[in-house]
Amino acid sequence: MTEAAPISVACIDLAGTTVADGDIAETAFAEAIATLGIVSGTAAFERAAARFHDTRGESEIGVFRSLFDEPRAQAAHLAFERSYGQLIDRRGLVPVPGAGDALRRLRSCGVRVCLLTGSCRTTQARIIDALGWWDRADLTLGPEDVSRDRPWPDLILTAALRLAVDDVRDIAVCAATAPAITSARRAGASIAAGVLTGPHSGDHLHAAGATHILPTIADLPALLLRTPADATPAPDHG
Repeated sequence: MTEAAPISVACIDLAGTTVADGDIAETAFAEAIATLGIVSGTAAFERAAARFHDTRGESEIGVFRSLFDEPRAQAAHLAFERSYGQLIDRRGLVPVPGAGDALRRLRSCGVRVCLLTGSCRTTQARIIDALGWWDRADLTLGPEDVSRDRPWPDLILTAALRLAVDDVRDIAVCAATAPAITSARRAGASIAAGVLTGPHSGDHLHAAGATHILPTIADLPALLLRTPADATPAPDHG
């Protein structure tokens, strides 16, 4: 690293950013709301599915609370976690190509890694177990660790506190969803890199405030381990 880019912590999302979970989340969501009688082919299903897609990056329980009253939201969330776990067991999980090497390279260069998720702690542990990535992160955080969900900055700021960051500008965030990018900007991270391997498009990520748009997480080390003048910013769509 250089004095011009003193990134000391990289906060990196799991699903869609480092983990290629395909349609597992969407399938689990569909199965979860089916337990409430909302099935594919209905207007209610289409509205709920659109809400789920648009808010990817927020916590799953938060999304269910935006759709249902508290008892039904809790029931749907439990069904989602159960379905997600079963789908992992049946299909397995694979990393985005180059993700494991990117995490290893960052840590070998002195950048501490915090893995973030919108899933509960149990599901996060299942994902990391499935990938064998406990040695790739210095910290893991999720919705249960903060009082406010993304797009609020609490996850990033909690990482800053727990990893004793001197300045929030020393933090880089890499994510595939708009709420995660907005959270990064609100927290004051100097880099909020959007990747194109998740549910949200480059335009969507740029509109959320992405400072850079990368094809995949594999491109993150090259961005963080060189000076800002060498880095390629997000295109100006304005």
